Formats: sequence, C-alpha cells, structure tokens
Amino acid sequence: MRLHRLTMTAFGPFGTTQEVDFDELSSAGLFLLHGPTGAGKTSVLDAVCYGLYGQVPGARQGSGLSLRSDHADPHTPTEVVLELTVGGRRLEITRRPEQPRPKKRGTGTTREKAQSRLREYLPGAGEWKALSRSHQEIGEEISQLLGMSKEQFCQVVLLPQGDFARFLRADEMARGKLLGKLFDTGRFAAVEERLAELRRAAEKQVVGGDERLLALAHRMSQAAGPGDHTLPDLAPGEPGLADAVLEWAAIARTTARERQDIALAALQATETAHQAARRTADAARERARLQRRHAEARHRADELERRRAEYDRTRARLEQARAADAVVPALEFHATAEREHTTATTAERAARGRLAAEPGLELDGPDSADALAPGEIGLPGPRTAAKRPTVGAAAGQAATEPSAAGWGRASGAAEPTGSAPGPGSGSGADRPGLAGDSFGRRFGEPPRADAAVSGARGLPQPEAPRRGGAPGSVGDGASQSVDGSPDAGSAQEPRARVGRPGLAGADAARLAAEERRLREELGSLGAARRAELRAGEVAAEVAGLDRQARADEEAIEEAGQWLAGWETARQAHTRRVEAAQEAVTRAEQLAGQLAPARQRLEAARRRDALAGQATEAEQRLLRSREAAAVAHETWLDLKDRRLRGIAAELAAGLSGGEPCAVCGATEHPRPARPGAGHVDRTAEEAALAAHRRAEAGREEAERGLQSLREALAGAEAAAGGGTADELDRAVADLETALAEARGAGADGHAAREALAHAQEEHDRRLAQRQEAERRAAARTSRREALLRERAGLLAELERARGGAATVAERAARLERHAGLLSRAAETAREAEAAARRLEEAGARLVDAARRAGFEEPNAAARAVLPAADQRGLRHRLEQWQTESAAVAAELADPQVVAAAQEPLADPTAAEAAADAATRALREGSARDAAARTRCQELDRLSAQAVTDARRLAPLREEHDRLARLATLAAGTSGENERKMRLEAYVLAARLEQVAAAASARLRLMSAGRYTLVHSDARTGGRGRSGLGLHVIDAWTGSERDTATLSGGETFFVSLSLALGLADVVTDEAGGTRLDTLFIDEGFGSLDEQTLDEVLDVLDSLRERDRTVGIVSHVADLRQRIPVRLEVVKGRDGSAVRHRTAGGTAGAGGRT
Repeated sequence: MRLHRLTMTAFGPFGTTQEVDFDELSSAGLFLLHGPTGAGKTSVLDAVCYGLYGQVPGARQGSGLSLRSDHADPHTPTEVVLELTVGGRRLEITRRPEQPRPKKRGTGTTREKAQSRLREYLPGAGEWKALSRSHQEIGEEISQLLGMSKEQFCQVVLLPQGDFARFLRADEMARGKLLGKLFDTGRFAAVEERLAELRRAAEKQVVGGDERLLALAHRMSQAAGPGDHTLPDLAPGEPGLADAVLEWAAIARTTARERQDIALAALQATETAHQAARRTADAARERARLQRRHAEARHRADELERRRAEYDRTRARLEQARAADAVVPALEFHATAEREHTTATTAERAARGRLAAEPGLELDGPDSADALAPGEIGLPGPRTAAKRPTVGAAAGQAATEPSAAGWGRASGAAEPTGSAPGPGSGSGADRPGLAGDSFGRRFGEPPRADAAVSGARGLPQPEAPRRGGAPGSVGDGASQSVDGSPDAGSAQEPRARVGRPGLAGADAARLAAEERRLREELGSLGAARRAELRAGEVAAEVAGLDRQARADEEAIEEAGQWLAGWETARQAHTRRVEAAQEAVTRAEQLAGQLAPARQRLEAARRRDALAGQATEAEQRLLRSREAAAVAHETWLDLKDRRLRGIAAELAAGLSGGEPCAVCGATEHPRPARPGAGHVDRTAEEAALAAHRRAEAGREEAERGLQSLREALAGAEAAAGGGTADELDRAVADLETALAEARGAGADGHAAREALAHAQEEHDRRLAQRQEAERRAAARTSRREALLRERAGLLAELERARGGAATVAERAARLERHAGLLSRAAETAREAEAAARRLEEAGARLVDAARRAGFEEPNAAARAVLPAADQRGLRHRLEQWQTESAAVAAELADPQVVAAAQEPLADPTAAEAAADAATRALREGSARDAAARTRCQELDRLSAQAVTDARRLAPLREEHDRLARLATLAAGTSGENERKMRLEAYVLAARLEQVAAAASARLRLMSAGRYTLVHSDARTGGRGRSGLGLHVIDAWTGSERDTATLSGGETFFVSLSLALGLADVVTDEAGGTRLDTLFIDEGFGSLDEQTLDEVLDVLDSLRERDRTVGIVSHVADLRQRIPVRLEVVKGRDGSAVRHRTAGGTAGAGGRT
C-alpha cells in the first residue's frame, strides 16, 4: 500500500482545504511531520485512517468529538479525499461525515447524512471510473485489498509508540488482548469456549439422564406400593447409578407378581358366590312382575265392562251419521239456492225502487197505464205468478233466513243427550255439537235464537199440501208468516205507492224495450253536443282576443314612457364604468408597493426577535461551557480515584477456585479491600456520561448561536434602516389606500353589467312596441269572423236542447234513465231464475232424505256429523275393541296365570343379597386389577429405565472425552504441564515470530547489545505461561524482563517491536506490501549516538522502497531529516506546509 495524496477540507483543526502530497514526501524515503502542540499533527493521521475506514483511531473515535472543524465556513462541507495504490490498483476514496449545513430555504441548519465514494484510475483510458457509493461496499473492498482491519492498520502502519512501551511492561493477559486483536486469534478462544460449552452440555445431559433414572426409580417405588423398597443412595452423575437402579427394579417386579397371584385366587371364589346370588334375585323379580301384570289386567277388564253402555250409544250415533252423509249434497244445494234467491229478490226490489224515484221517467205508448194494477209496485200479475215468487214472499224469506243449516242447528240443540235415534226418527245427536252445530258451521251460517222457527218453513215439507200460490212456490212460506197470519208481502196486502204508475211495475221485456228507445234518442244528440262545444270555444276565443287587445294597449303605452328617458340613463351608466376603471389602475400600483413594504416589516420584526434570542443564546453558551468544564474535571477526578483503588475492584470479582484475571492464581489469600471514598466503575461511567452530555450541550449551544447570528444578519439586510414602528405605519397607510381603491374598482363589473342590461332592455322594449302594433291590426278581422260563427251555432242549439238548459244536460239525463232501466230489467230476470232453482232444490232434498231412510229433511239434517267428528267416534270404538282384546289376551297368558297362583314374591330381600355379593366381587376385582396394574406399570417403567440406561452410556463416554479436551485447552488439565491455554499457545508462536523480526532491528539500534526472545516460563507458583517477553543483554549474558529497561532503551526496543510486528502482521495479512509507515513520538528520550543508530535503521527501510513518516517535536530531527511536513496553527485554523532541504517547497493550504 502506498499513499499518494491526502486532501482535507474543514476537518479537525483545518478550517480550509489542505493537501498533503505523499509522492513528494516519499522522494527521500524518510520525512518528518512536526508542528506545535495542538496544531493537528495527529489529525493528519486521523484523516488517513478516516479516508480508508470511515473511522478515526479507537481512542478518538469513541470520544464523541465532531470531525468537523469549528473554524470552517458554514457553507463549506467537511470532506477527506485519499488517493493511494494498493494491490496494483490506484484508488481514490472520498468521505464526508454526518454534519450540519444551512437550510436552502429559511433559516437554521439541517443534518446531512454521511457520504462515501470510491473511484479507480484506469491507465489505459486515462480517466477515473466510479466503483461505489455504499459505505458497506467500500469498507469491504478496502479491508479485502489491505488484508487488515482498522485496529491492525492503526498498530502496523501508524505505529503508536506509547502502546508498544506499555506492551513491553504489561502482564501476559494484557499482551494476550493486544496480540489477539492484531492476529485475530479469537477463533482459538472460541474453540476453548466451545469445548467448555460442549463439556457443560454433555455433563448436563449425563446429569439429566441420571435424574431421569432416579425419577423412574421413585415412580417404580410408588407403583410397587407399601413395602420394604430402599432406593439406591447415589446422586446424579455418580458412577454405578444406572446398574443400581436396574437391580432394584428387578426385585420390585418379582414381589409384585407374587401379590398378583394371591389376588387372582381370591377373585375366582368371589365370582362363584356372586353368580348364585344374582340368579336367585332375577327369579324373584320375574315372579313379582308377572303377578303385577295379572292384577293390572283384572282391573282393566272391570273398567271396560262399566263402559259398555256408552260404547253402544256411540256405535248407534256413528251409523246414523253415515246414513245422513248421502243427504249432505242435497242440503248444501238447497242452502245455496235459497241464498241466491234472497240476493236476487233484494237486488230486484232496490232496482225498481230507484226506477220509481227517478223524475220524468215514463213509458211511451198507449199501454203504459195497464202494465201494473192500481196500487202495485213492481209485482207480477197473474200472467207471471207461475214463474217466480212474489216480492213479498221473497222479503219474508230473507228476513227469517229459512236455511237448512239454521234448522239443523236448532234441531240439534233440542236433542236430549244420551238418546240413540235411528234413521227417520227426527231426534237429535247423543250430545250437543255433533249434529246441528256442526252442520251449521259447515255451511257458514251463524247460530240464531229463532233458528227452530225459521227452519219450520225453510225446508220443503213432504206431507204439506200446496196452497194459494203459483206452481213454483216452496212450502207455504209464500202465503203465511211465522205466526200463521197472512204474509206481509202477499198479493192481498195493499202495495206501496211511489207517486205515479209507470216503469216501476213493468216486466223485464217492457223495461228492455224502453231502454233501447232512450238510447236511440241519445244517439241523435251527438251533432248538437259538438255544436255546443264549438260555441263555447268561440266565446272563449273572442274573450281572449279582447284581453290581448287591452294588454297590447298597456304595453305600447309603457314602452313609450320608458324609451323617452333612455339617453339620460345611458350616459349615467357610461360615467360609472369609466370611474371604476380608473380605480382598478390605482389599486394595481398600490399593491406593487405593499408587498415589499410588508417584507421589510416582517424582516424588522424578525430582526428584533432574533436580537433578543441571540443574547439569550450567548448566555446559554457561557453556562454550557462552564458546565462542560466542571463535568470534565469531575470525570477526570473520579477516573483517577478509581484507578488508585482498581485492585479492590478486581478483588471484588474473585471467587474461590476460580483463576484470577490478573495473575491466574486460583487461591486468593489477601484480596484488596476498598478504602474510604472508593469510586467504582458505575460512578466513573456516570461521570463520563454526564461529561459527554455536557459537551453535547455545549456543541448544541454553539451551533444554535451561530445559526441565530446568521439569521440575524440576513434579517438586518432585508429590513433596511427603518424601525418596526415606522414600517408598520407605512404598511397601514398603503393597506388603507389599497382597500379604498379596490372597493371603487370592484364596482366596475357591476357597472358594465348594468350598462349591458340597460341596452338589452332598450332593444327589447322597442321590439315589444312594434310587435304589439302588428298584432292589433290582425286581431280585428279575426274577431269579426268569430262573432258571425257564434250566432249560427246558438240558433242550432236552441232547437236541440228542448226543455233542458244545455244539450249536455239533456244527454246526461237520457243516459241515466237508460242505465236505470237496464239494471231493473237485469235484476228481474235474475230473480225469476233464482225462484226456479230454489223450487228444484226443495224437491231434490225431500227425495234424498227419503232414499237415505229419513222421514223428513229435518231428521237428516240433525243426523249430519262432520268428518272429523265421525273419525273421533270411530277412533273411540276402535280403542274400546283393542283394549278389550288386549285384556283378554293378558288374562289368558299361561305364565301370568301360573304366577297368580303362586305365593307373593319378595324381590327386595333377594336383591339385597345380590348387592352384597356384587360389592364383594367389586372389591376382589379391584384388588386383582391393582395387582395387575402394579405389575404392568413396573414392567413398563423397568423397560423405560433399561432404554434410558442404554441411551445414557454413549453420552457418558462422550462427556469423559470432552472433559479431557476442554481441560487440556483451558490449561487446567494435569496433562498440560505449562498450564498454557490454546489461544495463548497460538499467540506464543506469533510472539516468537515478532520477537525474531524485532531482534534483527534491535541489534542494529543497540549496537548488538540487546536481543528480544519469547519466554514460555510460568509466572508465579500457580500462574500460567506462554506470552513472556525477555531481552538478552550481550554485554552481561543475562536474560531479564523487558520491564527493567530504561526510558531510552524502552523506546528503541518498542520501536523494534513495532517494526517487527508490522512485518509479521503484513505476512499474516496475505503479504500485502506496506510502503508507507508512520512513527509517532518517543525520539526525545534518545542520546545523540542512539538517535543516529535508530535513524540508520529507519533509513534502511528505504531499501525495501518504503516511506517512513516520523511524528515528533524533537528539534534535532529537523536538522537530520531534510524533507518535512509542518503543521502551523492560527486563529482561522491550521495549515500544512511542505519543506525540503532547499527551503519551503510550497504550502499545502488552498482556500
């Protein structure tokens, strides 16, 4: 690896851009990096490390300090650019840390994320090629090319001499930590830990297996039950535990089997006694059951005999109902005919009444007066009496509801309960609800109190003589009422009068003929009705023309008045529009002046507010700096006090038998005790955290103050020179003037609209006046023609109206008369047909009743039962018959008869004896099952114990093998004589290589006196060995510890060690050549001769084409090393300068 160029911008102490040309510094092979304290020499090395790895060396990376320079301009970003060659490839790495930057809009700052960029120079193309912008990808690429981590780079390339001086004086544990980081031997420590983990895991498995075996032994002891069972007295993990458990299990199984044999013999004897007792109890229960059956059958036979009379009555009633079922259709037909007849006569009477009440309706023709006898109202004479009942007879029937259903209900209600009439007897059912009521409900008739009376004349009587009437009358209902007096509707009663004779008494044919005559007359009025409608239209049109004439005259007059003032109104609208346009122009000018004035006012207010905030921020910054200084002093004090008592803190973590982290001893006879005011790690870390928080607060306060100052400067520039009050008054004046101008200009649109509307109104009124004048001329001729047409129509209508006010009125009257005649004729025909159907139904009913065996229809009606009631009666008869057969069969059963002859059984005593035998059997079975279960459980647990013991055997062998390996790797085994851990063994080999490489240079620096050697001798009586480092003094021939070297000797020995370590780590990293090295401080402790020898050794490194940079304050080195890189500090930040033997070659700073 060779460095070419380093560019730093706003990094650390460098406020501007500084460039270091390593190619120029490498020309002599050895150069000096010097400068005053705090100038930034170490920051150059930090920049190299940051460019490669994105981090600075460990101590400064964790300090929480920002990489950004406090001297840098806020708009200048912090950036490091490093150009180098590694692995034959020339690369350029650019890195920017996370940093604040001013906001692009507004005031204040924002955080900008970290950025990285990697480019490669292509010699063939002569240009740079971008490779990546990912932090992770760049880090992986650099680590792969260099072959070392950041920690290795900082130790091998930057060579911090202080660390190696401490390495020489450190104990083996501290050396092991450093060497472990450099050579990455953590994998060997991981092997040690892994072996220890495997050992613990194997031990845990063995102990767990033994615990499972002991648990099985306890479970077998519980399964074996009470007895002398002593478990093996061994702990988990002890040898022989498995064999002892298996031997004990075999003895327990043998004892359990002997107990099972005894329990089985006792169970067999108990089973024999139980079977005998159970048979005796079953026989007693069976005899008792048969005796109960005989007693129950005898009781049921007696009950059936008591109910025989009811059975006979029910059977007779059912036979009567079956005979009446044949008469039901005739009854239903007669009831239907009666209802239809009543409806028809009622409708006929209503239609003739409406006809008689209509005024002006009379028959035309000579025979109209002879249609009805004097005093009659629509009743037929002798010519029509044979065709239908009279109106009076129909009215009487409707009033009394003579229906078969009503008669049947009355007859059924009068029947006594318990009678058994036969067909034609005329008696009712055996109880209410089986005959009359059911029949009435069947035909939909509600019960009535006078049903018996109406039924006496509602049904035809087969034996009654036909009297006084037409051949079609039914019974005597047409001539007599209920009480035998003459019927109110008969022909002998004087008829009601309607005021005049005429159409109300005419027959159906005569009514139909009169209807046809009226409709013919109605048809002849069609032309007259159309003429009447036209006359109305003409009158309406003439009235409309008159209204239009009056409206046009008013419109012409109004339009003339409005047009007379048009010119004056137009001039007023024009002046209003012009004034609004001038106001709009003035408002635009004021608006352009108002926006800048408002901006200046806002800037002035912001300037005043920021001035106060800046004062407060300065006070906060002062307090933050004081708090940070106090927190820093507190942390340093606590850290120093903790270091003075660190021995007590380490002693607090010691425990008996565990090795000491410092000396490795497992015995601790006199551990240190904490003294008064002891500070532990927690207190120090708390103080460090407080210090860091205080520093962060200080940095935040500084950034806040800087942001406020920048914002204040911007506000002052934007506000100009005026005060906030002056600017506020100016803005208020402009806003007032602008509001007035906008108010005046807002009327412009309304003014233009008003002018346009006025112009439209002028045009409309002018056209309206012209149109009205044109319509007046055309309207005069049209009105004269309409008046002539109307006079002709009125003459024609006068002839067609007759005595009516209008033709329509006369037509409506004729239409109404024709409708009344049509309805009266239709109802008369329907009444005649209904009377004929009723007479026919009566004859059919009498005939059906006689064929069914009944003397009269009334008897048949009383015997009718609904189907549901008949099914109920049949079900009762079938139940009685089934019950009788079952009782007879029960009493004839031989087993029942035999059991009735035996003594009464006592099943309770027999069952008690059987229960006692059952309990004894259950107890014996339980004892046998327990013994059998005990044996099965012991067999199962023993088999599981054998399986676990076999599975545990290889685990125990594996545990023994891992225990030997783990103790050997940890250095605690007796086979490891030097007590050396595995990682220490590997590091010892690396340390031996480092000592050999360092001795080659140490002999040159010490004029052949000193040689570094590795020592694996144990330290102390119980300490460990492996990482000892001694120096051999050739002058005395003695070998002594490196801690005995003087200050100057320690420097060149540590320098030799650092160079040797660099060679070994380079070889370890895959042979990556390190062409640039830095050595930090330590040369001031050498005398002149030793310094020459050290510089000769460093100068010899150029033979391998290396460049060595020395970081030092020693003034003598400036004379000895002509090529130098000087870091100069100033108030605006540090700068770098390149110097050669001839003077200053050039300044590295660029702004």
